[in-house]
Amino acid sequence: MLSHYRNCAAWRDQGIILSTTNDEVAKLYDACIAQSVGSYDDPIMGDFPTCLKKMKEADPNFVLTYVLENASDCLGTGRSAKVDPVMKSNIEYMVSLAAKSPNITDRERKHVNAVKLWSEGYIENATTVWDDILIDHPTDVLAIKLNHASYFYLGKSVEMRDNTARVLPHWNDTMPLYSNLLGYYAFGLAETNRFAEAEILSKKALSYNRFDGWSTHALIHTYENDSRTEDGINALSGTVDDWTAYCGLATHLYWHWAVFCIEKKDYEGALGIFDLQVSKRATADSMLDMLDATSLLFRLEMEGVNVGDRWETAYELCRPHLDDHVIVFNDFHLLMGCIGAKKPDVAEKFMKSVHDYLSNESLETTQRLTNEIGLPLYKALLAYDQGDYATAVDLIYPIRYKFHGAGASRAQRDVLPLFLIHASLRSKEPKHQRIARSLLMERKAIRTNCQMTENLLQKSLSHHIVNEH
Repeated sequence: MLSHYRNCAAWRDQGIILSTTNDEVAKLYDACIAQSVGSYDDPIMGDFPTCLKKMKEADPNFVLTYVLENASDCLGTGRSAKVDPVMKSNIEYMVSLAAKSPNITDRERKHVNAVKLWSEGYIENATTVWDDILIDHPTDVLAIKLNHASYFYLGKSVEMRDNTARVLPHWNDTMPLYSNLLGYYAFGLAETNRFAEAEILSKKALSYNRFDGWSTHALIHTYENDSRTEDGINALSGTVDDWTAYCGLATHLYWHWAVFCIEKKDYEGALGIFDLQVSKRATADSMLDMLDATSLLFRLEMEGVNVGDRWETAYELCRPHLDDHVIVFNDFHLLMGCIGAKKPDVAEKFMKSVHDYLSNESLETTQRLTNEIGLPLYKALLAYDQGDYATAVDLIYPIRYKFHGAGASRAQRDVLPLFLIHASLRSKEPKHQRIARSLLMERKAIRTNCQMTENLLQKSLSHHIVNEH
């Protein structure tokens, strides 16, 4: 957490010219950036919405205030300008203000354009604009943050890693938020199988700031992706006071803890985390909370665990967002919530909403990915729920190498190959049983120490023996 924030001159000294001349606004802008990058609320300056409100009051014409506000709505993925008239109006106001602002910089104008593109579903186009900003302004932490998050939602791990790698040489440890950038880079390294480097860098970032939620997150992803379950649990349990103090990622880090529990067959531990932490902390305003709740319950059910009426809690997180269609990964979990809570009529309405969304053909990123990846996944989930495991396998086995396009991290997205494996194991088709074993062999080759893979492999082999007789 920063002890002081930058005024206009301090921003200029680091190569970033702001169109506002109000030092208080510049400091509030810094506070917003720091909270967004560090995933925390500032108890002194005020949380992110409070700082935005103060910025509007002090300089209502500073366009980056509205860039921050709209970018937060877009990249929170809990609102869509396509169905939310208030958000659409906010985007239009930002664009209008930028068009008539006499002092707006070229860099700020590009930010406006990128956020507008994102709001319209052209996420890949938005990353092109932020890439361009960073060529000329490698210390623009807002562009780094928004591009990192966008590549995350696109499932583009290499681009996410390189987004930070190419700007880091322009930074040093005397600059505010340097440690957060180390955490961003560590996360990209973990997502691209460079585990040793990711572990070193995330620990270095935490040595600067032990409350840095994203760097803790990067370290946990290193352990998860490398199947180091006990290391992950020990890292979380040993620093729990640090990452729950101010961290906006606390619910998600508890989710990681529960996933580690599932991997070691500690199902009671996972359910306890859901009951005591995830369900109590989760809000419908946070799509990450929705993903955590639904994914956790679905993973437990695939393992044969009775989760009772907990799906009702998860469904309430899904209910306000069934028509958003922002990214495929969100929609998969929204449908999961409808099915888990035994609401077939709502699931049917959700699928109609998806088809209505696709009927208005465009070149936007999410629509293309929904056609290519989303529809087969949604149909497979419905088939799986009806016990038609063979259809589920036939729908998604051909697209398994496209799963990354659904978005999110490898740890989150692991629910998709696990879904395919469990559907294959449950299918009565002999070929699907062979597919299950093949998928598990692939998984074992990559996640060499994963106990869950070993358990599923044993189950697959037992099915094979039964079928042989």
